[in-house]
Amino acid sequence: MSSPRTAPGPSKAAPSKSAGGRRGEKPAIGRQGEKAAPVKGPKAPKSALPKAQPPKPPSNRAERTAERREAIIEAALDEFISRGFTATRIDDVARRAGVAKGTIYLHFKDKESMFEELIRTALVPLIGRLHAPPPIGGSVRDAVEAFARTFIQEVAATRRGDIVRLIVAEGPRFPSIADFYYREVVSRGLAGMRALIELAVSRGEIQQKNLARFPQILVAPAIIAVIWQSLFSRHAPLDAIEMFRVHLDLIFGERRTT
Repeated sequence: MSSPRTAPGPSKAAPSKSAGGRRGEKPAIGRQGEKAAPVKGPKAPKSALPKAQPPKPPSNRAERTAERREAIIEAALDEFISRGFTATRIDDVARRAGVAKGTIYLHFKDKESMFEELIRTALVPLIGRLHAPPPIGGSVRDAVEAFARTFIQEVAATRRGDIVRLIVAEGPRFPSIADFYYREVVSRGLAGMRALIELAVSRGEIQQKNLARFPQILVAPAIIAVIWQSLFSRHAPLDAIEMFRVHLDLIFGERRTT
């Protein structure tokens, strides 16, 4: 018997010479399924400067604190208006503001300091406008009338007026609050009005020189408007701005119409 012939295996192909390569070089692709290793270039020199980090967003912790404080003040105003100063409790303010009672004491030591903050934020900036001199070419009367219009629109006709009414109603029982209001609002307002009156006298706009001794007379209609708005407006609505114009006619003289 003759031995069986062995089937010839596949012949090995001779390595081909690729463009730019030499005979006998191994191809870039290895075994089937393997990826070619990336060609590594020369390492870039390390920079002496640290890598620039993306800017971090500004911390909003201060913003959250300010918002929480504002919510407390707003809630305190609601409670003071609805309950009065005496009956308002810190617990009620915290509940309305949506914060813990302890959070209130992080911002205010007691109920009085909370009420003082209402005065400081709602009324003091408005009084500060009185100390600005009249615009060039403008009369003192125009400056006083502009302030009165702002006071009536932003205080007498808004919830800021409720702060003034609370002080009038409960100030005698809480002298410290009345003292704070006088120091921060009344005394500054009177000083500003007195300066405007003296300027008007020097310009000849006001003939009565003694008016500077009683600047309360000049602002009396504004206080009347605040009180009238809460007590009698539903019976007899008051045009406070027009009333103030008539009041200024008595002090400065009637405007001449052309």
